[in-house]
Amino acid sequence: MQPIYIVLILITIIALGEVLSLSSRAKIPTLLVVIAVTFTLLQTGIMPESFIEASTFVAAGSVLVPVLIVHLGTMIPLSVIKKQYKAVIITLIGLVLSVGLILSIITLIFGYSTAVAGAGPLTGGIIAYIVTSEGLTAAGFTTLAAIPVVVFALQNLVGMPLTSILLSKYAMSIRDDLSNGEQETRDSTGGGLLGGESQKKLLLPEKFMSSDFFILFLLFIGGAFATWLGNITGINYSLWSLAIGVIGAAIRFYPDRALDRSNSSGLAMVALIIVVVNSLVGITFDQVVSSLIPVVSIIVIGTIGLILGGIIGAKIFKWKPTKAIPVVLTAMYGFPGDYLIVEEVSRSVGRTEEEEKQIMDELVAPMLIGGFTSVTVGSIVIASVLISTI
Repeated sequence: MQPIYIVLILITIIALGEVLSLSSRAKIPTLLVVIAVTFTLLQTGIMPESFIEASTFVAAGSVLVPVLIVHLGTMIPLSVIKKQYKAVIITLIGLVLSVGLILSIITLIFGYSTAVAGAGPLTGGIIAYIVTSEGLTAAGFTTLAAIPVVVFALQNLVGMPLTSILLSKYAMSIRDDLSNGEQETRDSTGGGLLGGESQKKLLLPEKFMSSDFFILFLLFIGGAFATWLGNITGINYSLWSLAIGVIGAAIRFYPDRALDRSNSSGLAMVALIIVVVNSLVGITFDQVVSSLIPVVSIIVIGTIGLILGGIIGAKIFKWKPTKAIPVVLTAMYGFPGDYLIVEEVSRSVGRTEEEEKQIMDELVAPMLIGGFTSVTVGSIVIASVLISTI
């Protein structure tokens, strides 16, 4: 079959996942649908395993991984992190406790390599999963290949309902305060969350930075440089990519949300998802079944660690746990789930436009920053460091 037809089949599966996710307001995650449908097609033989590799998108996606991580580094302006430092610190506390519990308890029960296989994906998103999956394959732990993909697929089903329940309770307290005429000083500004530094002058002339191709050129420079640094230092390229993106955005070498500015993020994400899909090749149904007990254990223990981190962070910064814990739980699903949950809670709890706005304004910034801190930054660091220890 020609590659164009294979890619059409794969994108159809991705589109199906998006339709179900949007229809359910992210209660059914896109990647869960993609993984479940593709795995079923592979196991039944309807889709031959050679198809995915023959799509040529696997090679493209692998090349784009360091470029995408550089892009992720440009997504969080440092000015926003400073304004939302409480959300950042609370999220980091949760990540440390979650990983600590997984490494200590899961290692005792199932072994250290199993703990590493689950810790990265649980605390982050698609990049952390790819880093973990690649590391396991390189280290020869092929029998553990099913663990990260199953953790990655199922964690949303735990994190999102918990977040929705807790945020609804917190939103009720906001609504009650407004009803009682209490005026509290709340963290209600995003600080330009989706591009707060975009007004600052870029390092390179604007006429060049208005070119999609030139921005892509700069991103590929960053990705190639990160790969080279990874080869000569032994430190995973993903860490270098992230650092280059953050520093590059801070000195305005890169515009904020660089890949979006080049109008290339959609196709890049498709390629990345196909890389994830390709990791299903060779995984059997028996492996998935045998991995369920360690996966459930990893998700339960990891979630407990995140919740404990939220409780500790709430005590430190005098937040209500019903606000702090959801900020930490964003590690299990990230964007756009965090935004959609806040939007849904504000609409369902708020009785007036004023109440909806107050709820939305207070919650959207810390929730998005929590997700970016964990999924975009923390999980990549965690996955990269842990995978180098096995």
